[in-house]
Amino acid sequence: MLKQKAEELLKKFKGDNYLFGLDKLRKVGKVASEYGKKALLISDTTYLKPVADAVIESLKNNGVLLAGDRVVPDAKPNNPREDVYRVESYILHYQPDCIIAIGGGSTIDCGKAANVLATLGSYSPEIEDYFGTGLVTKALQESNKKLLPYIAIQTSASSGAHLTKYSNVTDPVVGQKKLIVDEAIIPQRPVFDYSVTVSMPKSLTIDGALDGIAHTLEVFYGAGEDKFDLTSEITSTALELIIQNTKKAIENPEDLKAREALGLATDLGGYAIMVGGTNGAHLTSFSLVDITSHGRACGIMNPYYTVFFAPAIEKQLQVIGEVLRRNNLISENIEKLSGRELGIAVAKGLVNFNKSIGAPYKLTDIPEFSDKHVKRALEAAKNPQLDMKLKNMPIPLNADLIDEYMAPILEAAKTGDFTVIKNLK
Repeated sequence: MLKQKAEELLKKFKGDNYLFGLDKLRKVGKVASEYGKKALLISDTTYLKPVADAVIESLKNNGVLLAGDRVVPDAKPNNPREDVYRVESYILHYQPDCIIAIGGGSTIDCGKAANVLATLGSYSPEIEDYFGTGLVTKALQESNKKLLPYIAIQTSASSGAHLTKYSNVTDPVVGQKKLIVDEAIIPQRPVFDYSVTVSMPKSLTIDGALDGIAHTLEVFYGAGEDKFDLTSEITSTALELIIQNTKKAIENPEDLKAREALGLATDLGGYAIMVGGTNGAHLTSFSLVDITSHGRACGIMNPYYTVFFAPAIEKQLQVIGEVLRRNNLISENIEKLSGRELGIAVAKGLVNFNKSIGAPYKLTDIPEFSDKHVKRALEAAKNPQLDMKLKNMPIPLNADLIDEYMAPILEAAKTGDFTVIKNLK
């Protein structure tokens, strides 16, 4: 029932443009042939070699050649900016008819950003000039250019990068992640064969589950009345699928039913972030890229932001709380709680889920964490390029309120102590 609901929601979202389910890789060549005879393929060639080989075979069967007669190495975790520039150079030298990226969020985001630079280099060759919202579209309009067609093949149930308008790029020198947000970079043809996720290690399975929860939860928290019903359906369906199947996938990686459920759930996360925006936990996660994965960072932070947002999101918390109660993660009678008390109950349920799958639930669970990360997160929250995350909060903050209200949230996340969080009156 939950899987069927998820499939219906995804078809409503993407129609026939999205190839998802089992045994879909063999159809990639036909899709690529619609764009021309030469495709630039970005992929890992070690643990993802079987996937890349299947895609190459499908391309050959449909008369499509590899641009440069080689596979372009994928991006490192968190998509460092030097990988974006490296992939841009392959695009410029090999002149493909389309780009195909095989991988998780980092590789797919790398392809998005590299496509932008390769197309708009004469407008501005600096990636910094595209961070923010709508700047790629503006540059395309002013330069009268078009991005190359992009086929994004997802291999991990996590980010929803194959479905969305976001590209995260990291500056590893300062340990800070920044974001391109633009409708123009949405892959024209996303693909996700859920069976390929059986090779995901335990750590990546956990990261992906937490990322999927973060996408749906944060969007739901920030939803207005006009989007409440849709985001409620997306979030409750995804959350329940993740809660019920993450442990199964960890204990038996080849459980195809569990893998399919997690794929559907995290794809709903991709749907969610096209309906609304993420906010607090995602913003903080950008300052933790040097010590932990994106999914874990969001998974740690969301319970604490939940308590801060609680007075403004009681309707959302009733929905989330009921899912958590139904799955034995909280025992409180949610209907009798309100405000901060309700927020703490839901936050404890989210923490209990983290504990149930062996995931961290406070910042000090990360060995490399230090107070410099708190300072970095507070400074980043004041950066105008990340202002959309502050505005997406159900209780919006401006730069003047960061130290007074966000600092206690981070302090709470260090120790797991919800009592130090201050609610805005």
